[in-house]
Amino acid sequence: MTFDYDLFVIGGGSGGVRAARIAATEGKANVALAEEYRMGGTCVIRGCVPKKLMVFASEYPSAVEDARAYGWDAQIGDFDWSVFRAKLDAELNRLEKAYRSGLDGAGVTIFDERAVLEDAHTVRLASGETVTAAHILIATGGRPFIPDFPGAELAITSNEVFKLDALPKRTLVVGGGYIASEFACILNGLGIEVAQYYRGAQILRGFDDEARGHVAEAMRESGIAIHCGTDVIRMEKTDTGIRVVSTDGHDREFDAVMYATGRVPNSAGLGLEELGVRLGRNGQVEVDAYSQSSVPSIYAVGDVTDRINLTPVAIREGQAFARTVFAGVPTTADHDLVASAVFTQPEFGSVGLTEEAAREQEPIEVYCAAFRPMQTLFAGREDRVLMKLIVSQQSRKVLGCHIVAPQAGEMIQLAAVAIKMGATKEDFDRTVAVHPTMSEELVTMKTPVRKG
Repeated sequence: MTFDYDLFVIGGGSGGVRAARIAATEGKANVALAEEYRMGGTCVIRGCVPKKLMVFASEYPSAVEDARAYGWDAQIGDFDWSVFRAKLDAELNRLEKAYRSGLDGAGVTIFDERAVLEDAHTVRLASGETVTAAHILIATGGRPFIPDFPGAELAITSNEVFKLDALPKRTLVVGGGYIASEFACILNGLGIEVAQYYRGAQILRGFDDEARGHVAEAMRESGIAIHCGTDVIRMEKTDTGIRVVSTDGHDREFDAVMYATGRVPNSAGLGLEELGVRLGRNGQVEVDAYSQSSVPSIYAVGDVTDRINLTPVAIREGQAFARTVFAGVPTTADHDLVASAVFTQPEFGSVGLTEEAAREQEPIEVYCAAFRPMQTLFAGREDRVLMKLIVSQQSRKVLGCHIVAPQAGEMIQLAAVAIKMGATKEDFDRTVAVHPTMSEELVTMKTPVRKG
């Protein structure tokens, strides 16, 4: 059978774009890609990139305050959201053009419209046109989830926060994951009064308990009102804001309520179930190690598969798929020991096992140091950083590393290289410290604080 394309990709995010480019350049495939919104996906348009730029913006008030402590006659005025947003929009436009340019350069045909599946080899575009492909890749990512409750329509999500006309004076962030915690810190840094509700016992579930407790304490000390064990019952519009009734028995009023209670795979309405593509309970496309679904011609990568929902992982999955199917080099994405960074203030970097998970697996040693870093200590701040290594008693391998500190994301990337290579605690010990730095603590901790 003759097809219009060798590969049709649905979704123009990082994973889909990488797959399309590799298939076209290395695999010499005839490739098309459809994106119904903007090229670049969640990360570039409404996720990692704009969020990190907002993180940078929110850190300047404390930097100026520190500058005064160092002797600078430094002052900071009010934050002009309109100026920032205009520059942000321009930067996102630039990045979107770069994504398009990369696809054009690879010879990929672009359809700026929604695409759904009609059968295992046929895609129907929003225009009504149908095209066929030998292989179809689903790379539609995920979307924010807001639970159903009275007044839920008053909430915004991380998608809308970048498009606000003006910043609210009082904001409630609902959720305890990394997106909720990051935005609580961002908004707080921009001078907004912030409360954070989370129905669990501690924010950042799934991360190391000691480290997430350290982050939560720092957030509270910065002025964020974290209410754990608290959920929203209902919301209603008032003349002066949004009234929020919560499970802790309080009614509070806010100017905006941002929900960050998780994301779900963006698989609905694509025609997948009708074709027999097996989906998980949350709507994720179930795939094998080579990203192939239960229908042989249909593959999926990225957040829509709900494996590890990180942009670099989606890119690796897209690249592995393209090399397997079109370059003749069977390749699987390695999901083991993937480092991550939470851009709270302070930042939190993590790779490998938490203390809790490691303790269930085998006998371990825990090396940990908490201290006041030189830069902010001199400025008179009470900031504390945390460096933590989880070590196997038997193999001596470092099973996990957790860092809570300014620039933790930068540090954990390098620690991840060593841990991925199988470094032992003695390898860390043999490494000469770079002094004076925060990260030198990773190679100077000689005595475990506990074993188990």
